[in-house]
Amino acid sequence: MTSPQIRSFFDTATHSVSYVVSDPATNACVIIDPVLDYDAVSGRTSRRSLDSLLAFIRAEGLTPHWCLETHAHADHVSAGHALRQETGAKIGIGAKIVDVQKTFGALFNMKDLATDGRQFDRLFADGEEIALGTLKIRVIHTPGHTPACVTYLIGDTAFIGDTMFMPDYGSARADFPGGNAIALYKSVRKILALPGNTRIFCCHDYKAPGRDKYAWETTVAQQRRANLHVRDGVSEDEFVAMRTARDKTLNMPALLIPAIQLNIRAGALPPVEDNGIAYVKVPLNAI
Repeated sequence: MTSPQIRSFFDTATHSVSYVVSDPATNACVIIDPVLDYDAVSGRTSRRSLDSLLAFIRAEGLTPHWCLETHAHADHVSAGHALRQETGAKIGIGAKIVDVQKTFGALFNMKDLATDGRQFDRLFADGEEIALGTLKIRVIHTPGHTPACVTYLIGDTAFIGDTMFMPDYGSARADFPGGNAIALYKSVRKILALPGNTRIFCCHDYKAPGRDKYAWETTVAQQRRANLHVRDGVSEDEFVAMRTARDKTLNMPALLIPAIQLNIRAGALPPVEDNGIAYVKVPLNAI
């Protein structure tokens, strides 16, 4: 099976990993889960992470065709909109993003928000394929963390978003609106049914206790053998009980409120108001 070329970009502020994935035969590339820097104290955005990624693309002579989002992130702001403006790359996301837009559009009372996914260039159905030069990208719907989560299978590599982390860290939370621990378990088993040598790339790493370095690449075989939460032998009932209890102890992601409002717009800022400034809302006593 063909291996694409992969370059990882780790954002220490949000523990997020973005990827530039390219076809060696044509230099066509896609960018998966790009980060727009956001300072929660000042409300300022910046392009440090995006500019680093774009510098690599230019230096390697790559041609960006797609920005692929694994889901609407709650822990970092997407640079998808800025990337599209800069390069012309189209933005794709799972078709169930419309459900996420409806849920959070109502929560934040975003009256201007279209909830049909039109902010994105393509809404992917389960099993859909697109080209990456001579390679194929297959979209696998892997809900549970959010309803819209997808995995991108490119050659012998799978980009799984937040569905799982490194084996010593386990699995994603399932307590966000629209999340579901049963669905997450089924999605994990779908990923772990891929060939054992399939390389898995995670969207985050938090450096589990006892590990000295950040890491985000593993394999299906390693996950099946050693993942703390979903290794072979863990039943659906055991997983759901563990996940439900664990989620009750977790704090809300620090950037959830601004990130969700921008990310369901494909990373675009809200429309500016009559003073020329764009705002995000903080719902009081609602989350």
